[in-house]
Amino acid sequence: MSFRDNLQYLRAQRNFTQERLAMLLGVSRQAISKWESGKAYPEMDKLLMICDLFGCTLDDLVLGDVRAPRSVPDATPEPADGTGAAGLPEAEREICNGGLASEATSSDTAAKQSVAYGLSPNVSAGRQAVSVALPEDLTGYDAHMNSFAWKVAAGIAAIIAGVAVGVLFDSEGTVSGLLARSEFLTFVCTIIGVIIGLAFLIPAGMTHSEFVRRHPFIEDFYTDDDRSRRAKELAVGVVGGIGLILLGVAVTVYGEETLGIEEGWPVSVMLLCVAAGVFCFIYFGIRYGMMNIDSYNHEAESERREREREAQGGDFYDKLTGLVCGIIMLIATVVGLWMLFTGGPIDGGGHERWLSGNGLFWLAWPIGGILCGVATCIIQIFRSFHDRDR
Repeated sequence: MSFRDNLQYLRAQRNFTQERLAMLLGVSRQAISKWESGKAYPEMDKLLMICDLFGCTLDDLVLGDVRAPRSVPDATPEPADGTGAAGLPEAEREICNGGLASEATSSDTAAKQSVAYGLSPNVSAGRQAVSVALPEDLTGYDAHMNSFAWKVAAGIAAIIAGVAVGVLFDSEGTVSGLLARSEFLTFVCTIIGVIIGLAFLIPAGMTHSEFVRRHPFIEDFYTDDDRSRRAKELAVGVVGGIGLILLGVAVTVYGEETLGIEEGWPVSVMLLCVAAGVFCFIYFGIRYGMMNIDSYNHEAESERREREREAQGGDFYDKLTGLVCGIIMLIATVVGLWMLFTGGPIDGGGHERWLSGNGLFWLAWPIGGILCGVATCIIQIFRSFHDRDR
């Protein structure tokens, strides 16, 4: 048997879809499809991962026949009195061997459960029922995205909070006059807030990019209850964030109308409330959006293709875009210079001079930029159709 036949057989034996196998190996579903169709071949590290996953040798996987029966010694010896697993009824013996629970002992039940979870039933005559497990978070996606949501929300909130603290030193309305006005301290507080914010945002972005690179496909393991709970959390977060912002506005209005303070601590309190409100929006928004696994898989696949294009020095469409835009801007430059040196003023003076060739020469470059944008959009549309057909 060839490698692709062995891989198809092993995947069918374990009732793995191409998506689930891709997730376990850290590749895209398209990669599994190419392997099984013989259009591509995995690298050595992926071959070793397949061997570990299915419990076969590299020789059998690449050159041999994984269907060849091999004797596997039992982990637990049979007692002499015949009370071991071999002496149990079929259902209990299956449980001892790590099989399915008693409610799934029939092949029909296993087939129905397999179809319900998008798996191939693969039930043949005389074959025992196979276990079908609910999709699990095998990659740590949920924990990663929760950490990502918290860091992004905290980073943006820290930047706004830094500005809020800096406002205390940038106006006459400081707290009871205890804080002296200082533009330098305002600048320092703002910079500190930006530094703290970037300390959250940059590592979060780098970690997320690495996670997407290592896991280009995630199997949807969220349940309807999970989505319902996250939707409620999002609603609470949005309402709470709006409430905090309105509270900050109320403090500002109170300081201006009642205390006669238009700047200073009321504005600082408002910005702190805005920071807290923005934190709620971003944190609960990302936590709710991360349950759209299809969107994640689509973006991860797009990034993977983009990395492949960059590794190959770009594709035809990138080169075509650069060539077309270069030609357009070259023509725009020639037209602009021609208008500048050959266009004479029309009759009249004042603002009418701007209607001459000398006055309108600069329009060549904005028009060229607009045409470049239009050409880029058209080329990207053709590339999207091409990628969809691949």
